[in-house]
Amino acid sequence: MTSGRPIGRSFRTSDGLRLSYVTDDYTDPWQSNDTLVLLHAAQGCARRFYAWVPHLARQFRVVRLDLRGHGESEVPGPNSTLDVDRLVADVIELIDHLGSERVHLAGSSAGAMIAMRASMNHPHRVQSLASFAATAGMRDTAFDFEAWAAAIKAKGMRKFLSDSIWHRFDVDHTDPGLVEWWLDLAASSNADLDYAARFVSVMVNLDLRDGLERIACPTLSVVPGSDPEHSLAEYEILRERIRNIEFVVFRGFRHNITDAVPDRCAKQLRDFLDGLRT
Repeated sequence: MTSGRPIGRSFRTSDGLRLSYVTDDYTDPWQSNDTLVLLHAAQGCARRFYAWVPHLARQFRVVRLDLRGHGESEVPGPNSTLDVDRLVADVIELIDHLGSERVHLAGSSAGAMIAMRASMNHPHRVQSLASFAATAGMRDTAFDFEAWAAAIKAKGMRKFLSDSIWHRFDVDHTDPGLVEWWLDLAASSNADLDYAARFVSVMVNLDLRDGLERIACPTLSVVPGSDPEHSLAEYEILRERIRNIEFVVFRGFRHNITDAVPDRCAKQLRDFLDGLRT
């Protein structure tokens, strides 16, 4: 049951796309342990959660998915369907592929928004939900994300992200090596810029606010307190509308808390999941 090492695998979705994922399982092989699925942010990949694994994989089978068009997963064709329901279907089909009835589902930014939608539409498959740096939608934000999609295609991924790096990290207090690694990984994981722009447009137009009341599972929301992309009030909509939620603010941090302070995020998640067992 347990691998004792990370294993890269893949599966085929119902529309024929090959999606890659990594399993990290250091649980006791004679025990029956829960599965935790991690969903990365836009322009991300499964490798972005590397520092989370030591905190979580001793207690859970940790599965890190490369979203379609990201990382090692295949890029769908330009005429393929791409919307949040297709992205949610990928997650549910992964859960089926894993042979799990229910999983703990955690995501970062866009990955958390996909996780929220999955929790709304498939409540019997989601044991708990954890959202990091995600609001319930981007339509009312002050930033012009449609312009961002155009800039990705015009500049290339690394240049685009480098120009807006202050949105994501406090670069004066972040290891420069982390920033360079993050930029290199984002560029290598998103080689198809047309698809990257399509993905951003899907997430920009997503509005989950009217469905938040349907999230019934225990929920953790961890948000950055100094996010240039979203006001704290946008994040607090989750606390107001999700019934069973633990809401935590990381004061002073910009959007990419899951990369800037991965140990702190993973420990927050582990403490939340441990609390569900008591």
